[in-house]
Amino acid sequence: MNRISPAKLSNSKWTAIDPKNREKHFLITEVEYEEDGTVLSCKLEAIMSKNEYLIDWRDLKDASKWKQGWK
Repeated sequence: MNRISPAKLSNSKWTAIDPKNREKHFLITEVEYEEDGTVLSCKLEAIMSKNEYLIDWRDLKDASKWKQGWK
């Protein structure tokens, strides 16, 4: 399980364990917070293709799908 602080999500780097469409490395480009600091939405951008995806930030905790950093 990856340990993630919601406050440090913005501009963090991630590697997909099982890449799809040759998209392996991602950057969190946008995080929207509620007033109390909880995360409302999180947007990932694929580095090679520049495709953007909305993701539930809690999915990044799953170490079988994501590694923190570019590896």
